[in-house]
Amino acid sequence: MQIQNFLDRYRQGERNFTQVDLSGASLRGADLRNINLSGANLTSANLSWASLDRANLAGAILHQADLHNAILNNSNLDRANLSRANLRKVDLRLATLRSANLTWADASNADLSEADLSNAQLDRINLTQAQLNNTLLIGAQLMEANLCYTNLMGANLSTANLREARLEVADLGGAILVGANLTEANIQGAYLRAANLSEADLHRAILTNADMSEANCDRAHFSRANLTGAYSIKTNFARADLQRAVLQNVYLLRTDLSDANLRGADLRRADLSGAYLKNAILSEANLTDAHFLESYLIGTQLDKTELTGCCIHNWHLENVDLSQVNCRYVFTGFNHTTQSPCDRYPVSGNLPFGKLGQANLTACLTIDVQFVEVPNWEALVFTLARLEREYPDLQLTIQGYERRVGQYLLKLSANSSVNPQLLRERILQLYSQISQNFTAQRQAILKVLQIERSSDSRSPSLLQLINLPSLPLISADHQQQIYRQVVYQIQQIIMSQPPEKFLVSVQRLLKFLKQHNISTEEIQQDIIGSAILKRAEKDAMFQKQLLQWEKSADRIARFSTVGQAMCSAISLILSEAQSSLEKG
Repeated sequence: MQIQNFLDRYRQGERNFTQVDLSGASLRGADLRNINLSGANLTSANLSWASLDRANLAGAILHQADLHNAILNNSNLDRANLSRANLRKVDLRLATLRSANLTWADASNADLSEADLSNAQLDRINLTQAQLNNTLLIGAQLMEANLCYTNLMGANLSTANLREARLEVADLGGAILVGANLTEANIQGAYLRAANLSEADLHRAILTNADMSEANCDRAHFSRANLTGAYSIKTNFARADLQRAVLQNVYLLRTDLSDANLRGADLRRADLSGAYLKNAILSEANLTDAHFLESYLIGTQLDKTELTGCCIHNWHLENVDLSQVNCRYVFTGFNHTTQSPCDRYPVSGNLPFGKLGQANLTACLTIDVQFVEVPNWEALVFTLARLEREYPDLQLTIQGYERRVGQYLLKLSANSSVNPQLLRERILQLYSQISQNFTAQRQAILKVLQIERSSDSRSPSLLQLINLPSLPLISADHQQQIYRQVVYQIQQIIMSQPPEKFLVSVQRLLKFLKQHNISTEEIQQDIIGSAILKRAEKDAMFQKQLLQWEKSADRIARFSTVGQAMCSAISLILSEAQSSLEKG
């Protein structure tokens, strides 16, 4: 059909041009909204900058067509052939491309948000920096596709084939990848927070420095995958296959690894603090210098596992055989001030093979009980006595006492058969009750016990008798003053500086407090996050800066003390934004 004839008929109101042959036609910038070009031949046609929104192009042939910057939102391109087409910066929002062929197409910077590409052929497509928010890609073929820096938040890629695809620094937050094939895919530095990867195949995939926090990887396959430096807080790896996977320096804090298979995995310097490893297989795995702070190993298999240099502070063992473990030494304590393991065992020399289980290092847990005021030692004695009556199998020992800024810390040790958190809560609950009752009946109780107040000033005090560690020489008032000043400075810095700058400034102030033996725990856990959330609530630009920082920050910044607090705050911001959208 002649191009001018075609355009004249369209201007006159005709819309039905099914099966028309417009191959090689130049229709640059044409207004063809609501047109019906189903089954049309548009091979090598120039439709750049054209308006084709709500057009029907079902089954059309657009092989090597030029559609860059064209508008095709809400259009129907089901079964259309767009192979090798130029789709750069095209607007395909809410379009349907079910079973369409887009192999070798260039769709870089295109917007396909909420489009339907179910079962589409997208092998070797270029989608660099494209927008695919909430896009349907169920069963799509994306072998060797380029999705670097692509936004796939909330996209549904269930059963999609992404074998050898490139997804470096892609945003897959909340994406659904159930049963997807990601074999040998490059997902380095990608954002996978809260993504659903259950039953996905990631054999030999590269996930270095990826953020997988709160992702669901139940029964996923990660055999021989590389997750070095990945950030996986509260990730679900239950029943996952991680055989021979590389997990060096990975953060697996509070991660569920129950029934997971990590045979032969490389977990050197991995942080498994708070991880749940019930019935997990760690046989032949290398866990040199790994952290197991308050981790739960229940029925965990550790045959020929390397545990040399591990920090096992407060780990919980139940039905675990350590006789076949290779471990020359471990660290039984952790210094929260320096963020490093302490208390080497043995102090010197090395343990023979299989002797870790005989060292009796797993028989107790350290429990820190925090009081906001100086504890009443008399009431505390009765509290512990009451506790032992409630739990006959409990073996409780006072290890020490520390006075810190704004708190008083009682250190106890207990046998590993108890839950530290529940025990801590019960102690504080009983202490509150008994302290009130004891104060009211103190004179009567002391009389029954035949305890009279001594008038001899030479008699040792209760604190001297129980030989508590000496308190810091710096006065508590001075510490409080320093602490308040630094907190104020931190809050002002966060409220005025961009993320990359206040991270450095706040980190320096935390270091200053530690040098003065002042605890920074409250600042790390609450004050930094609260200040960030307060500013983000009022400053939309600051929210954008935070999200940009999270995407571009290097590993050192992300996993620093302040960086982790920032990531937690960002997670809350994103969670609240998602909740608002769902309510709306």
